[in-house]
Amino acid sequence: MDPDTVARAFVDHYYSTFDTNRAGLANLYQEASMLSFEGVQIQGAQSIVGKLTSLPFQQCKHQINTVDCQPSGPAGGMLVFVSGNLQLPGEQHSLKFSQLFHLMPTPQGSFYVLNDIFRLNYA
Repeated sequence: MDPDTVARAFVDHYYSTFDTNRAGLANLYQEASMLSFEGVQIQGAQSIVGKLTSLPFQQCKHQINTVDCQPSGPAGGMLVFVSGNLQLPGEQHSLKFSQLFHLMPTPQGSFYVLNDIFRLNYA
C-alpha cells in the first residue's frame, strides 16, 4: 500500500477519534509506545491514554494543514509528521500544533504508534 495513503488514513482516524472519543485511541498504542507531550514523556498505552483523556478540555476540533511521511527502517515502519490547528470550545483563536508519529507494523497487517511527539507552536 502507498505510504501516503496509509499516512493519510491514519491521520484521519487518529484525529477524528481524538476529537470524539479520546479513550478510543488506546488500541493505537502498545506498552512499548512513548508519548512526548509538550516535553513530558509518558510510556505505555494506558498511561498515554490517561494523559490524553485528562487534558483540561472535553471537546476540540483538529484542522490538519500538512501530512508528510517517510518509510522508516527495514521493519516497515513509517514516520508521519502533521501540522495543523487545534480549536478549543469558547476560544476565539485556534492553537497551532505539530505532531510526529513513528508507526510500526503489527503482525495483523495494521500499524501501531511506537513514538508520538506533540508540541504546540507558539508565534
